[in-house]
Amino acid sequence: MANILIIDDEKEVGTFLTYLLEERGHKVTVGYSGADFERLINGHAYQLAMLDVKLPDTNGLDLLQKMNIHMPTCKTIIMTGYSTVKTAVEAIRLGASDYIEKPFAEIEVIEQVVDHLLQEEVTHAENEILELAQMSGIIFGKEANLRQLLTLSYKIAAKNINVLIQGETGTGKELLAHFIHLASKRREQPYIRVNCGALSETMLESELLGHEQGAFTGAVKSRKGIFEIASKGTLFLDEIGEASPATQVKLLRVLETGDYMRVGSEEVRKTNTRIVSATNVDLREAVQQKRFREDLLYRLDVVSLQLPPLRERKKDIMTIAESMIQKMGLSLTFQTETKEMLERYEWPGNVRELSNILKRAVSLMDEEEKEIKMDHLPKQIIEDENNMKSPFFAIEEKTPYNQQDVTFIEYVDTWQKEIKRIWNEEEIIPLEEVLASIKSLEKFIGSAYIEKALQHTIGNRKEATNLLGITDRRLRYLLKEKGKQ
Repeated sequence: MANILIIDDEKEVGTFLTYLLEERGHKVTVGYSGADFERLINGHAYQLAMLDVKLPDTNGLDLLQKMNIHMPTCKTIIMTGYSTVKTAVEAIRLGASDYIEKPFAEIEVIEQVVDHLLQEEVTHAENEILELAQMSGIIFGKEANLRQLLTLSYKIAAKNINVLIQGETGTGKELLAHFIHLASKRREQPYIRVNCGALSETMLESELLGHEQGAFTGAVKSRKGIFEIASKGTLFLDEIGEASPATQVKLLRVLETGDYMRVGSEEVRKTNTRIVSATNVDLREAVQQKRFREDLLYRLDVVSLQLPPLRERKKDIMTIAESMIQKMGLSLTFQTETKEMLERYEWPGNVRELSNILKRAVSLMDEEEKEIKMDHLPKQIIEDENNMKSPFFAIEEKTPYNQQDVTFIEYVDTWQKEIKRIWNEEEIIPLEEVLASIKSLEKFIGSAYIEKALQHTIGNRKEATNLLGITDRRLRYLLKEKGKQ
């Protein structure tokens, strides 16, 4: 038996929960306002509190903070309507144990949440988070910011709501999406990833919705779409900020109603797919620039999770590095100076860049060497104590031009100085890295020159393609390489 406090200004809610919980052997105390809360917590001890978000004289978040101070061991459930789910998620960030939505659709859900919290051992939840993180490939150590994010992700994973993951390139957005799927009730159902920037508009529509035989050239037979295949599972829309305007419209229709039609069909089908999306661009800024639909952002961003960059996880760097070396099947240690240098570097390419540099270091080691030394690190890390970002070793999707404070001239000058420095050095770096840097420069100049042409034509793409002597498809490809529509 547990002592349970309920604070809700709707008397019907208090009566319903009292009946439900007393039937299960608990002692229930009900209040209807912030004033009742202040009176009822004095001289009493509760194991669980259920707090409404909206009250006539206060709000549930204020009561939550007071409960955390007066009774830190008391579990708390925030009760909220769907329109205030963001507030409920903020409550979890502030320490709430869980939340439930009103009106209560299923009594069993309330019973399960209450039973779970009253019986839950903290160590069990922590162990499960650790296990799921390992399964999804997430590595974390002593830093609290990622631990807190995983705890929040674990709690909302069980909810049937869409999640938007934001973060810089290389921070592990796809890994977090997989973590959410594994922690959800859909973990036994399909988990499918779609890169919105890697497929043409026609192909993306066909991939998502499916198509009928003869719907377009090459459609030799009917095919199920991802919304149909993952109907009870999770769909991860990576690089959602690169979805074309037409694709955004089709996504919005599915998210609003759950209805869709295969390409070339008039039959309406239903889907119950959960959407987890990710982006490294500011979608709100994209909305202001008319590059992303505000109504679609509203549907995707029910809950927003921000992955911290590696430079804000300094204490985790060596934990991640050592884990990566172990996954390579190697038994290596790090020189003390090497550790210090890795922890000082700013990591513009985040975890992905760290992985690239470790692979490079291992490739430079002699077979008998068992310690990663300073000599095995790229010179821009060793020499650049000011943490200037070089294009050479953040070569996967991340270049200095992605930083808002870097202009065209600055980028080209930086690239030119770096290539000259590499040429003049005695050390020979892997050819693939040099060629990747050249390819990065080519993509950058192409997209920058297209933007210049678009400015000249005041945004008229057809006129710009004529001036540049390229196809519209080539124009769209180069713009997407830079992360813009």
